[in-house]
This record gives sequence, C-alpha cells and structure tokens, in this order.
Amino acid sequence: MEERPGSKTPARLIEHRRFVGRIYRMRMLGLGTGVLAIAGVLYENGASPLTWAALLANGYLWPHVACLLANRSRDPERAEYRNLVVDSACGGIWIAVMQFNLLPSTLLAVMLSADKIGVGGWRFLGRTATFQGIACLLTAAVLGFPFQPQTTMLSIVCSLPFMFAYPLALSTAAYALGRKVVRQNRMLVRLNRTDALTSLWNRMHWEEAALNELTRCARTGRPAALLLMDIDHFKDINDNYGHPIGDVVLRRIGAILQASVREIDTPARFGGDEFGVVLAEAGLAEAQEVAERIRVAVEGTHFDGVPGLHCTVSIGVAVANPQLGDVATWISHADAVLYRSKQMGRNRVAVEIPAC
Repeated sequence: MEERPGSKTPARLIEHRRFVGRIYRMRMLGLGTGVLAIAGVLYENGASPLTWAALLANGYLWPHVACLLANRSRDPERAEYRNLVVDSACGGIWIAVMQFNLLPSTLLAVMLSADKIGVGGWRFLGRTATFQGIACLLTAAVLGFPFQPQTTMLSIVCSLPFMFAYPLALSTAAYALGRKVVRQNRMLVRLNRTDALTSLWNRMHWEEAALNELTRCARTGRPAALLLMDIDHFKDINDNYGHPIGDVVLRRIGAILQASVREIDTPARFGGDEFGVVLAEAGLAEAQEVAERIRVAVEGTHFDGVPGLHCTVSIGVAVANPQLGDVATWISHADAVLYRSKQMGRNRVAVEIPAC
C-alpha cells in the first residue's frame, strides 16, 4: 500500500514518540532547574507577579503542553523540533528579562545551545540561536534595554542546580545513545556476517577465520583444521519433499554444527548445501573425531512429519601446514578431500594432511 505524504508507519511513529519522550524528560529537568537560576535574579530585581506567573508557566506547565502537542501531531518529530525552537525563543526572552545578568544568562544560552547540537547538530543550533537572539532583542527593546550584568552570591547559589544537574543529564543521555549505537553497529556487523537461514557464519566471515588460523599456524606452529561438507543428494530432497523441507534440513544441520564444535571454532554455511568449519587448536585426530561426530549426528537425525526423509553428509578434513601459502590453497586441499569422500560412496569422512 502506498504511503500518503505526511503519514508515518507504526514503527516510525513509535520511534518518533520515543524521541518526544526523551526530550520531555530533558525539558522537565532543564526548565525545572533553570527556573531556579532565573528566579534568583527576578527576586533581587523585584519582579512583578505577572513575570513570576510567566516563569512558573514556562518552567512547569510548558513541558507538559509541548509533549502533548507533539504526541497529538501527525508528525511528532517535526512538532518536537518546533517545540525546541520555542524553548530557545523563551530562553532569549528570559535573558533580556534578567537584564543580561552574567552567570544565569550565560548558563541559559550555553545549555540551550548544547541540547540543540545534541538533537539536530550545528545547523539546527544556528536556526534556534537566531530565534533566541531575535526574541532577546525584541524583549530588551520593550523593556528599554536594561543592562545589569553583575551576578550576586544569591544568583550564583540559585544557578548551581542548573549548572550541575543538566550537564550531567545531557552527558548521561549522550552516553546511553552512544551505547545504543555501538550495540546496533555490532548487530549490523553480525547480520552482515551470518547466514539468515541457519544463523551460522557466512563464507566471508569463515574465510577470515581460516586466514587468522593459518597465520597463527605459520607463526606459532599450533595446529588447525578445515572441515568442508556437502549434504548428500540434497537436490533429490528438494525435488521429492519440496524446498520448505529442504530449508528444515539446512537449519537442522546448522544446529548440529553449532552443537558439535567449541566456541573457538567457526561453523559456516557457504550457500546451497555447502558447509564448513574452521577448527582452532585441532590436529588431524581431533578434526577427524569432530567430523565423524557431525556425520553420525546428521545420519541419526529424524524429521517430524517426514518419516521417509533420510539425510547424510560427506566431509573432507584438511589440516593446516605452516608452509601453506594462502587460505585458497588450504581450502582447495579440503575441497579435494571432500570430493574423494563422495567418490568413496558418500556419508563418510575423508582426511588428508596437505603437502607442503
């Protein structure tokens, strides 16, 4: 179905409302502590009841109104960006009302700038700072451009909660966002390196693991081995039982591989019915034992609802040699051994130590 202009998919709408919720919490804290900084100056200047009412409304009523307006909008994210512009404009008004009292005015301008950069970058800061400057100049003009930058001890004390609490909250939010990005990046890396059907590693990751083991073998002389395997007569399984059952077979073999190797090993699906395992710290005897364990497990597998289905694999084992030139040569040895296991009648393990 074609998406109408301005409409949002449910997932995107949920994400935008989460964004609104994050800004709401930050606005509650920022304005709640910012009111104290402004109130210290207003108290010393003998502000009128109307000014006090406006301050309390801006600090304690506006966050709820802004959240409500954004959540009721067809585009919550865009509405929240408009609310952030209003925040900056209000900040400019209060700077002028405080008669440019140095410490609270500076704090207000800096904090409003910091959260705008965090939300929309420097371009968004430029937009909001423009509104802030215009609002400040217009308010100052209406008030006759009063200018009293001196900051008293009372104003300093009233500014302390805003000075410490809001930056800590911004830092905590930035840290949480950074951690989320790291987790998502790790997830993307894993998705790019795994086979979607079996959840095994894909060939790209497997060849990198093989290269690492071959390099380590050449450097330290420690053993390593490759297992290459094919499902015997897999085309017949697809032809006789259908591709959905073929996918069940592939997933089952993937599960057997994962259960048959250690965490330091690397099982993978190349595509089709081809699989491979990089065995770290494994010599010929250990590799042959793992391969035979896999072969027996596959041969003994039963498939619910398909009693006539019988599945076997042919496996070739090639042990690393410090004199091997590259991974391609190592893989070609294992592939040749796999071919020999098929020639020998399939459903068996063939082994060979590559020649130098």
